[in-house]
Amino acid sequence: TTHYLFIVVVAVNSTLLTINAGDYIFYTDWAWTSFVVFSISQSTMLAVGAIYYMLFTGVPGTATYYATIMTIYTWVAKGAWFALGYPYDFITVPVWIPSAMLLDLTYWATRRNKHAAIIIGGTLVGLSLPMFNMINLLLVRDPLEVAFKYPRPTLPPYMTPIEPQVGKSYNSPVALGAGAGAVLTVPIAALGAKLNT
Repeated sequence: TTHYLFIVVVAVNSTLLTINAGDYIFYTDWAWTSFVVFSISQSTMLAVGAIYYMLFTGVPGTATYYATIMTIYTWVAKGAWFALGYPYDFITVPVWIPSAMLLDLTYWATRRNKHAAIIIGGTLVGLSLPMFNMINLLLVRDPLEVAFKYPRPTLPPYMTPIEPQVGKSYNSPVALGAGAGAVLTVPIAALGAKLNT
């Protein structure tokens, strides 16, 4: 019982940590302007949390379970905002599950080799998460409309929504987010696994 209770506690606390690391993307008004920051924080948090969780259990599939918990938790938050009268697109739910599945697949394909899971799986998370979330954001209606029509009550004055500078040929948030996420995820995930041993 204690073993399973620990797993639940780790999952819930990791979920809160991951959500707070990428709080920007939940609110559609800042989803585009903070995409690179989100990509770095979320790919790192997903890899560190999922690898720690996966190595603790030693079972391939645990990372996907971990990402599923975060997804359900976030959809509950989305529903709460919607119930308060905000539009459906006021919160964007990040896409964690496909990247976590790649991590699980790496762990399984390398016969539960934790170093391969960290290096190969961590890189796959860093490369795939920005791509999946960019596709997700393309499905959201105009974020500026939501930003000015439904301002957040907690938004500080200095964070007034501005026109997002994305889509320019010299500024690719997907490339920046994927590159930074892939580079930073591996060493931080390795540190997390080292602390686990």
